[in-house]
Amino acid sequence: MNSLISLRRATKNDLKFLELLYNDKTIQDISLNVDSGKITEKEINNVVEVLQSGWITTGPKTKEFERQLAEYLGTEKVVCLNSATAALELALRVLGVGPGDEVIVPAYTYTASCSVIEHVGATPVMVDIQEDHFEMNYDALAEAITEKTKVVIPVELAGVPCDYRRIFEVVESKRGLFQPSTNLQRYFNRIIVVSDCAHAIGTTRDGVSVAKLADFASYSFHAVKNLTTAEGGCITWNPENELDSEAMYKEFQVYSLHGQTKDALAKIKPGSWEYDIVIPGFKCNMPDIMAAIGLAQLERYPQLLERRKEIVRNLDKGLSVDNRIQVLPHEGKNYESSRHLYITRVQGASYDQRGEIITKMAERGVSCNVHYKPLPLLTAYQNMGFRMEDYPNAYRFFENEVTLPLHGLLSDEDVDYIVQNYLEVIQEVLG
Repeated sequence: MNSLISLRRATKNDLKFLELLYNDKTIQDISLNVDSGKITEKEINNVVEVLQSGWITTGPKTKEFERQLAEYLGTEKVVCLNSATAALELALRVLGVGPGDEVIVPAYTYTASCSVIEHVGATPVMVDIQEDHFEMNYDALAEAITEKTKVVIPVELAGVPCDYRRIFEVVESKRGLFQPSTNLQRYFNRIIVVSDCAHAIGTTRDGVSVAKLADFASYSFHAVKNLTTAEGGCITWNPENELDSEAMYKEFQVYSLHGQTKDALAKIKPGSWEYDIVIPGFKCNMPDIMAAIGLAQLERYPQLLERRKEIVRNLDKGLSVDNRIQVLPHEGKNYESSRHLYITRVQGASYDQRGEIITKMAERGVSCNVHYKPLPLLTAYQNMGFRMEDYPNAYRFFENEVTLPLHGLLSDEDVDYIVQNYLEVIQEVLG
């Protein structure tokens, strides 16, 4: 088996594209994490068209991508940005979250879910996850809420949706503690739910996207995501809250363009050069080059998602023969995941044994990963005073977690190979 299992069927253009995107990395570094099979002639031609048009920054392609994303997610407006991290941070800034405020986040997530809290000057408050699931413990969430709490950030790990019914039960039960400090906070008059949906494009609960369940939802289009623009992300908001979508869209735009009241596309109209800077904003807009990739991706996304479902079904079936392997379920009676990551836990494996399993799989040509190190294990958050011992469930989940390859370039043969070797390696290590 070729050690570059994920690239065996890549086209010359696919590899060329990856080399352009990752000119500081080897292809092998990303071999089992980047779904390069999503890059086709359609994406390449779209980018060429943009380059030839003479308009490469935020323009008509980005606006069209935003329109189509809103339609796909079932929302009124979407703002495309250069990352999901920027989307999360701008959501906090638009909501007026800052020094003296608290934002609650699960201890088991990637740093981007939490670092944005620090960026705006607010205080991150971590809560442990559930004993048998990655999502935050909702009883612990309720206990963590104070008069300073402004926002809760749930995380759709691997694309599996959170329990928003339970989250909003907690939020409503604490409405009396909420102390709004901005007009938008007063509009909600409760803690606001800003979901980290980086993994969740295509995720639904009760038949609707997470974007229609949370108050705000940020999505990622990074190279390793199901739908990619190379880098990139977006923010959207729940139409059920009846916010002024035009005003909300303009506010996010202003924050993403240095605080400027007009974007480049608006200023090309005759006599429309005049502008103002209303806040000292940021620069995190999405250019048309990225949006061009996204438009092609979105057109084909139903097919891409269906292939991920097939792969997950085959992995689930193959691994079910060993009851030591716990698999994060990607579907239930009322939800469908985007199948972004194939997360397993090897029951009975220690931290060192988990490392041995990953090493032995790599020796067999299958690159595995760990999603994620809990935040309190990381130096940055230890320096902020967080201690891993305060989040025992998060550590237990992490200690024996192994993420197997999941992307569109995997053939059925590749899936069989992964299953066979994972079963053999676990038997070798655990007996």
